[in-house]
Amino acid sequence: MVDKNLVTSVLKFTEAKDMPISTLSLLNADGEILEGAQEPKIDKHTALKIYRDMNYIRVLDERMIGAQRQGRLSFYVTCTGEEASVVGSVAAFSSQDMVMSQYREHAALRYRGFTSKQFMNQLLSNDLDLGKGRQMPIHYGSRDLNYMTISSTLATQIPQAAGYAYGQKLSGNDTCTICYFGEGAASEGDFHAGLNIAAVSKCPVVFVVRNNGYAISTPTVEQFVGDGIAPRGVGYGIPAIRVDGNDILAVHAASVEARNLAIEKSTPVIVETMSYRLGAHSTSDDPTSYRTSEEEEMWRQKDPIERMKKWLLGKGWWSDQQDHQMKDEYKKEILGALKSQEKRQPPVLDHLISDVYQIPPAHLREQYSELLAHIDKYPDHYLPNPTKGHDSYHKPAAQFS
Repeated sequence: MVDKNLVTSVLKFTEAKDMPISTLSLLNADGEILEGAQEPKIDKHTALKIYRDMNYIRVLDERMIGAQRQGRLSFYVTCTGEEASVVGSVAAFSSQDMVMSQYREHAALRYRGFTSKQFMNQLLSNDLDLGKGRQMPIHYGSRDLNYMTISSTLATQIPQAAGYAYGQKLSGNDTCTICYFGEGAASEGDFHAGLNIAAVSKCPVVFVVRNNGYAISTPTVEQFVGDGIAPRGVGYGIPAIRVDGNDILAVHAASVEARNLAIEKSTPVIVETMSYRLGAHSTSDDPTSYRTSEEEEMWRQKDPIERMKKWLLGKGWWSDQQDHQMKDEYKKEILGALKSQEKRQPPVLDHLISDVYQIPPAHLREQYSELLAHIDKYPDHYLPNPTKGHDSYHKPAAQFS
């Protein structure tokens, strides 16, 4: 609400430089608490789980990039370099809180308990894929883990998160929604619609904006002139904070307080994490065409995993031997899951049109019949018995009415 008491007789325009937002940082590159900063309360168990899951995702990304290059996967997107922004934030939320993500937050799914085999099932679109093979790789979702299925369409999850959080508010169950997206998605109309809906309706949703420097190949300097994304939240009347996205302690501390604000004050909150995408946008991208190796190397010196490792070593909670053993175990686990799950069959054909409608409509039944006829005509080009045990859609149309 505009404060009508703030009246002035001086004609002056307010510029972005008049209201800069600082960046919260607690941990330096050597894993030491910054002078004057107070170390946030985080117990050993939580800290080690965060660290292990950050490392798991780094290994998963490395192995799956290799698998895609070998032709075993069609597509992949990494979280490399942004692990602290994702794991550090989701660790501050309850397992009953809803997660709505973009497509670079599989680390949050791992923190919630997603297994190596479940990752492979989705990436390979086999018969155990929770999405029944109907999504691109890395478009995860899990009802059991309160992780909303990812959509390729950029920023659609933002107004959806506002709506879901409004439902949580009405339920009175003290839960909220955490919604992830990149600074590129903040250029979409859904970003503005979602924030305004959340602000006006006082929805308990925390928007975590991963400002990683690029929207695919477009750098932030070509995306907007303003001071990042956090000030936009202030413009909508939403509490906002900017943090060093490679500083696990800063991300976690800000996220803990953001969740408290969202639930206790029934308000949306913005957490902007300043980080960097160390890998390509996806396996279809070549970052060398739009950024320098020197720029990448500068950010590699700020690796969030290495920074947290130094902090853990300094506290005596971790050792180099444990580190080597952990990474070896993750490599074996992930490669083992890939080998076992890629041997599984694809989903049965009728999953193409099931679960969307209680009764498949006429146009879907017609298309499905045409597909079966095509397979019957060219059987050598398809897996044997694609509809074995699932012949219900061979029945006359009247059977579906």
